[in-house]
Amino acid sequence: TGVVPFVALLLLQRRPVAGRALLVTGSSCSSHGLCRSNVQEQTRRQVAVLNATAQELFSLYLKCQGEPFSSESDKLCNPAGIFFPAFRVNRTSERKEVMVAMYKLFAFLNASLGNITRDQEELNPMAKELLERLHNTTKTTRGLISNLTCLLCKNYNIFQVDVRYGDSSKGKSAFKKKQQGCQVLRKYVQVIGQAARVLLPHLSPS
Repeated sequence: TGVVPFVALLLLQRRPVAGRALLVTGSSCSSHGLCRSNVQEQTRRQVAVLNATAQELFSLYLKCQGEPFSSESDKLCNPAGIFFPAFRVNRTSERKEVMVAMYKLFAFLNASLGNITRDQEELNPMAKELLERLHNTTKTTRGLISNLTCLLCKNYNIFQVDVRYGDSSKGKSAFKKKQQGCQVLRKYVQVIGQAARVLLPHLSPS
């Protein structure tokens, strides 16, 4: 694993990352200057957008994979066997703890979306709507990571977060690639609603 600045991590996440812990660090937070004046409101909007569109993305993904995914999604997309960041914070957790958990969640999701998008470009190159939704979700996720980075630095001087990523789907069969994608997206649907409920109160205007 390597040691890279937050900003470098955002660029690094443009490509799929295998499942090893990555130490994220920088010399200091003060030098980054990433924060915008409306960063909290922008973060609220990004989480709300991801929450509102997650189920539609999952449903479209299933439709584009065909059988047996369309009819056996409960069995094939059961996420019990895959790694997904534990999300143990709640509305009463400290704001700092919530922000760190959110960063880990969305850094993982961003890398996973990279895997899924790459696979779908290979397996379903004509599925334009799905690919567009995947790209839009990735774009929103990257913006959210940038804002969470800013908030962690600005409010808590945190510039070191240990992030674990899921397994890359490279080298797997077409079926396994489709299955891994639907498992991750099913879990994403389950977790994003909880994340929104926990995070949004912590970003409410004071």
